[in-house]
Amino acid sequence: MICCEVSASVSLPPPGCPPKPWRRRMRARVGEGGMPHDEVSQFQRSHARELRRTMTRAETLLWRHLKAHRLAHLRFRRQRPTGNYIADCVAHSCKLVIEIDGESHDFEERIRRDEVRDQWFASRGYRVLRFTNDDVMRNLEGVALAILQAAEQAEPPSLTLPRIRLRQGFGGQAGGGNAASGSACDLDEEA
Repeated sequence: MICCEVSASVSLPPPGCPPKPWRRRMRARVGEGGMPHDEVSQFQRSHARELRRTMTRAETLLWRHLKAHRLAHLRFRRQRPTGNYIADCVAHSCKLVIEIDGESHDFEERIRRDEVRDQWFASRGYRVLRFTNDDVMRNLEGVALAILQAAEQAEPPSLTLPRIRLRQGFGGQAGGGNAASGSACDLDEEA
């Protein structure tokens, strides 16, 4: 039988005190030195959160195929606020927006608003794919294949050039400090 006693004094922060910064996920906000994102209002952020909680059956079914890099290792975000709009699913890496439309999108007024919305996304370089709830429910594999093909057609991300570094020798001199090598420094490509 192994018996182990550990005694440690733990000091808890007073109530209402924020947790230590390394224990919480830090997010940079616009103007705080983080990534340059579009500013999103608190109303829109809470509306997107509510849309995530109340997704339709078709949205939930498609999301199961898109989440966790399951489709071509792409990272999709769901109900993502962007500008004045909330995209159903978006993959920023290939600039692809997926919209799943219900029956309310069959009316002329809604179709015109969707066209304005699609033009706004297109002006920012995004391609919008629209599917009906019925398409997703009856032909999920076909929808996933269409999304995959659209993602493959997107421009590939720009590749970085290999970095060149100086090979350090004795005494911190480049090239090892060897006068017999004939060169001032040896260049070495990093993979």
